[in-house]
This record gives sequence, structure tokens and C-alpha cells, in this order.
Amino acid sequence: METRDIIAAIREADLVLVGLGEEFDGGRELKTCPEYLRGLELMREAGIGWLEPAWAEYCLAKSGWSIEAALEKLAVLLEDKNYFIVSTAMNRRIELKQWKQNRMVMPCGSNRKKQCSGGCGQTTINLEERDDKLLLEMFDGLTRGKLTGYQVPVLGVCPACGAHMALNTVHTDDYDEKGYLEQWQLYTKWLQGTLNKNLTVVELGVGMRYPTVIRWPFEKVVFFNKKARLVRVNESLYQLTEELSGKGCGIPRNGVEWLENLC
Repeated sequence: METRDIIAAIREADLVLVGLGEEFDGGRELKTCPEYLRGLELMREAGIGWLEPAWAEYCLAKSGWSIEAALEKLAVLLEDKNYFIVSTAMNRRIELKQWKQNRMVMPCGSNRKKQCSGGCGQTTINLEERDDKLLLEMFDGLTRGKLTGYQVPVLGVCPACGAHMALNTVHTDDYDEKGYLEQWQLYTKWLQGTLNKNLTVVELGVGMRYPTVIRWPFEKVVFFNKKARLVRVNESLYQLTEELSGKGCGIPRNGVEWLENLC
């Protein structure tokens, strides 16, 4: 399918399902960033590897890399559509974008929220200005290869049990899924209404990091819906299964860059 055909398929669809994957967390860029890799090793040695998503976002922003332009293109493309977005990427910019009617869920968590590390059930809360300032000080030190400004607890303590707070993502032990479950219920209800509807499914930068969240379920949705089509954009894992032959296309491009240059 040509780009114009993909845009037309989205515009003509009754519903649009979008998946955002690890390319929106800068996977390619981080693999070649010595500063990020060195800091990550230091954090893991200190037992604070759960800060990895926030450290990744800091390093990417410092390098000038951003997903903001891509998200803006996506928002314009979906502006008048009945859609839902599922993201396994944890970049806070995805959550901060003003999606229509909260039609977005991040089942792997977001580095915008924190939770009790002890899993006591305390409600997840957004990071405060104080938290961002402390993280910035610590990350500035990490760029020099030192844990300057690091203190325990980094993000404060749980008001319910006193355990230290941690980022509310899958990188944290005792990951508290309550942070996304309400939105997930809205998503599953929305998904039930897509059967036999003209549905366009768009996967952007989704690899095999968490295939049971987006990749395999999306394939199943397209397979059982005779009116559905799949657009899969990924640098290397863009191929469609044999069962989906004739029901979509695979595009060998980075999902972020493809969106940025879409129109």
C-alpha cells in the first residue's frame, strides 16, 4: 500500500486501532548511546534499575531525539475518528498528549507515575515537581559517570506503609497494574464493538518486547474481522503472517520516523 492508500484507509474506517511499541521509547537510539548504557549499569549496581525508563527519556531528550512531532501527526490523523491507542512504550509524552475521550492505555506503565515499591496497594500518583528536580540532579550526575545527588528514597516514601516510591512501570518489582486497569477495561469494551466493522489497525514500532499486549492480539483481531486491515510499520519486524496475506501491508521503516514524514 502506498502512503496515500494508508491515509485513505484510516479516513474511510469506522474505527481505528493503534499500537505504539518500543521504537517510541527510542530503542535504536539508546543502543548506540554510551552515556545511557554507562548510567544504566551504575543504576542497576545501586539497585535502582527501575528508574531506567526515566533515565532513557532524559538521555534521548538531551540528544535532541523526540516523539512529539510523530505524536502530533498521529493526533491529526485520528482527529475525527473513533479510535483507541494501546502503547507498550513508557515515554511520558504519550500519556501527556491530549487524546480524545481518554482513548489511550499504557499497560506497561508510564514514567510519569509512581507507586509504592512494596506493593501495599496505595494508589499510583503522578510525579511531583520535587521528584522531577531530584531526578534531573541525579541524571546530570550520571552523565558524568557518577550517581551525584542520589539519595534513598529517590521519589519519596509511600504515605500508607513507608516503603520507598518507585516508577509505576514493568521495570519495578511488584508493578502495580491498577495504574492502567480502568483504561484497559474501557479498551476491551471498545474492542468488542469492532467485530464486523470497517476497522483499520495500525502498528507503529511494535516489536517482540511484549508481543502478548499488541502484536499477537492485533493479528487475531484482524484475522477474525473480515472487514479489518493491518498496517505494520517496524524497522525489522514488519512482516505479516501468512494468515493475514491480502489483509494489509508491512512497511520496513522506523515507526516514529514514518509518522513524522507521513504527510
